[in-house]
Amino acid sequence: MTSQTTRWARGVALIAAVALVASCGVLPRTGPNKREIYAGSVQKQGDAFVVSVNDRVTRATAVRPALGFSEEFKRAGKLGSDTIRPGDTLGLTVWENVDDGLLSGEMGNQTVLEEVQVDGSGFIFVPYAGRIRAAGNTPEAVRRIITSKLDEQTPDPQVEVRRLAGDGATVSVVGAVGAQGVYPIERPTRTLSSMLAAAGGVAIEPEVAQITVIRNGQRDRVWFQDLYKDPSFDIALRADDRILVEQDTRAFTALGATGAQARVPFETQTLSALEAIAQVGGLLSNAADPTGVFVMRNEPAEIANQVLGRSDLQGAQRLIYVLDLTKPNGMFMARDFSIRDDDTLYVTEAPFTQANKAISALTGTLTTVDTLSGIGED
Repeated sequence: MTSQTTRWARGVALIAAVALVASCGVLPRTGPNKREIYAGSVQKQGDAFVVSVNDRVTRATAVRPALGFSEEFKRAGKLGSDTIRPGDTLGLTVWENVDDGLLSGEMGNQTVLEEVQVDGSGFIFVPYAGRIRAAGNTPEAVRRIITSKLDEQTPDPQVEVRRLAGDGATVSVVGAVGAQGVYPIERPTRTLSSMLAAAGGVAIEPEVAQITVIRNGQRDRVWFQDLYKDPSFDIALRADDRILVEQDTRAFTALGATGAQARVPFETQTLSALEAIAQVGGLLSNAADPTGVFVMRNEPAEIANQVLGRSDLQGAQRLIYVLDLTKPNGMFMARDFSIRDDDTLYVTEAPFTQANKAISALTGTLTTVDTLSGIGED
């Protein structure tokens, strides 16, 4: 290749590079820049309110999930652990004061009746004592009834009645527990926390575990950790309660110049903007603009009116909250500002990032031309 041709090629490359730098707005990037986001604000005929975060905004938006049991659940008293119910199973032992009694054989005076089922009407059948009402009674009351019935036919009978685990008062425990199943309500398992312990405890991180209790069509939910912070949440159980243990489903989306771009689940009950940034690996030191940290959400009208100092807004409003981490109190604002379910955390790129990309593209273009020129001269 002649020197004239080489000069011509380099001239073309220079023109192309200048054109590339001039059009650096079309270079690859992670999303809109700060200027473009502000241009889409309501103040500039856009459709989103752009609000700088301050103490007032932080207080107005500090809304956390309201979980807890209703007063109806809290007022329910503990079931008597020895009250017999239809479906329960009883164990009976009868001693007779004769060698050849009504129930015992010739070889002994003790008779054991295991797994005597209480029928749907609440009755059991005992030989020679007949049909006896068991439901609603305690084992002691049933013992006295059976003793009275047998006493008419055999001298001084001694009766023992035991309530075994049965279907009369049970709850189902499902979800993220050590052992799912149906469990009887007995003396050690009459409250929610003790029943969860009997089921092997929660099998997920306690910080994000939620407990739902379904009773007679009513559904209430509480944080697992609140069972131990507030004793009133450790409610008494009722027959046929259903207990569901599941992980918190809240999540936010991280985009832009952060360590990870993904939908990220909450790892704690409450999550601040600073914690959310840390959870995705922080800001990219070589690309992020710490003055352009945005949190985007659809805000209920009640909160939007408080934030904007208005009273005329109706329906959900698009709000974009701005955090400037370079301000003296910027980190504190990010620490106090709450992230909520379905929020989008977006960090813009620093202005020099696009310039670097343009320079890299320019350098790469010239290097490529030089290489091709060298090949032509060879």
